[in-house]
Amino acid sequence: MTAALYLARFRRLALVVDEGDPRAAWIPTSHNIPFFADGIPGPEILARVREHAGRYGVSPLDGRVSALRKSGREGFRAEVETRDGNCEVQARRVLLATGGIDVEPELPDLPDAVRRGLVRYCPICDGFESRDSRIAVIGHGTRGLGEAAFIARTYSDDVTLLTLGRPLELLPPERALVEQHRIRLVDEPIAGLDVQDGRIAAMRTCGGAELRFDILYSALGLTYRSGLAGALGAERDAAGAVLVDANCQTTVKGLYAVGDVALGLDQIVVGMGHAAVAATHIHNHCAPPIEDEPACIGSASRE
Repeated sequence: MTAALYLARFRRLALVVDEGDPRAAWIPTSHNIPFFADGIPGPEILARVREHAGRYGVSPLDGRVSALRKSGREGFRAEVETRDGNCEVQARRVLLATGGIDVEPELPDLPDAVRRGLVRYCPICDGFESRDSRIAVIGHGTRGLGEAAFIARTYSDDVTLLTLGRPLELLPPERALVEQHRIRLVDEPIAGLDVQDGRIAAMRTCGGAELRFDILYSALGLTYRSGLAGALGAERDAAGAVLVDANCQTTVKGLYAVGDVALGLDQIVVGMGHAAVAATHIHNHCAPPIEDEPACIGSASRE
């Protein structure tokens, strides 16, 4: 939506296709976005940017881009699925802001713990509000230990790393990190949970130990929604994040990736910065606007 706002103000014709499952919608309150000193919930962020872009005629299409292919020397064609039928969209440039999906922890009888707000996923966003609390990090390997160490050196001296039954084989430098920050390691599987007042009040291991924490974070990573980029041959890292240059352009000319789907720091203000850079580059490297060119061609029913 930030990119669409910039493009609209550049007097460019842009279509936003929104599948309606933004990661930002899960944020209870973000406190590190400038100008919102008292914090702002993710759904309100989304509503505000829609209203703002709407003043310039941006009206997102509720749908899903199911396929994307090159068209001609510099153009693209996208197959769009909507509730009212399918259409094909032709565009000179494409910007992907498809984000990612947090990998949910495997907790007994508690699916979608992150989406339900029982487990947090971003200590950069709300770790300050969790300071001096008993904090557990659910994770494995280098990623899990890295997040536990980040929290321990920044916000709390009571941090536990839960591997949910996966063995944690530490090299000497990693063992030293654990000892330096006094991180407690629990590698037993979790057998049961107590959920009270909208939070996980206690966890029980298979060995019978009861664990109590004020805050739980998941450090299991993201599943990047980068399939469209990959299908076009854009380079991605081993985890699936799209690689981009300083202008947020992928290795496919004319294809851009911004926000969480691109390799980098997963933060709202970073994604907005990506969008501003990419939209400006698109405007400066695209032919003059042609206001009467069609947005959708080859309209067909979903059947």
